[in-house]
Amino acid sequence: MAHLLDYPLLVFTLSFITLCLSVMIGTLLRKGKDLEKGTHENYSVILAAALTLLALIIGFSFSMATNRYDQRKNYEEAEANAIGTEYVRADLLPAPKAERVHVLLRKYADQRVLFYETRDTQQLAQINTDTARLQAELWSVVVESADSRPAPIIALVASGMNDVLNSQGYTQAAWWNRIPIAAWLLMASIAICCCLLVGYDVRDMKAGRILIPILPMIVSIAFFLIADIDSPRAGAIRVHPQNLISLAESLHGR
Repeated sequence: MAHLLDYPLLVFTLSFITLCLSVMIGTLLRKGKDLEKGTHENYSVILAAALTLLALIIGFSFSMATNRYDQRKNYEEAEANAIGTEYVRADLLPAPKAERVHVLLRKYADQRVLFYETRDTQQLAQINTDTARLQAELWSVVVESADSRPAPIIALVASGMNDVLNSQGYTQAAWWNRIPIAAWLLMASIAICCCLLVGYDVRDMKAGRILIPILPMIVSIAFFLIADIDSPRAGAIRVHPQNLISLAESLHGR
């Protein structure tokens, strides 16, 4: 299920087919049956309530997806700020170690840009490995400086490096923070029930053939948009690492 949600177009296709089938099943269940006037009025109330609930659940899920997208975007900015600040603070270290930190931070910024831009899982694994290695090297340089020259200035550099490492962890946590599978199952269940009810309410089969795809199309588009925003790597709407790209270009120009 989690892997399916990484393909928004597939979510749209499966949703549309499933919901269309649900409407058709509803029309078949109604075939040859007429509801009494009072019963039909009560049925209309139930249908309206179900559609309202579906709209609320979709709206709530869309809000969850946009909040997570904003969180990923904010952490990208925070990461760029942390790396840029530490690059400047590294000048407080002894010259050889300062130059070493500068070189490592340039490579680190490049890796962070790749993390945001890649879609290949194998390349992502290599990026994560290289990132962890660079983090270890950066921290070891700071630790060596602190051991040889303990001072408040070194503590400032160590604090900045800690922010660099933490910002990457916050970013990774934000990318793992997706809409719960339970929410998707709830949306899908309510959508199927609504389509069954809509199909059951169709009286004219000729008109029904025209009406059958309307609700499934609308709901499937909503599902596609939610899945696309919620997918940090596979969707069309993704966080572009503009801050990190600008920072990397600036660091390489120094």
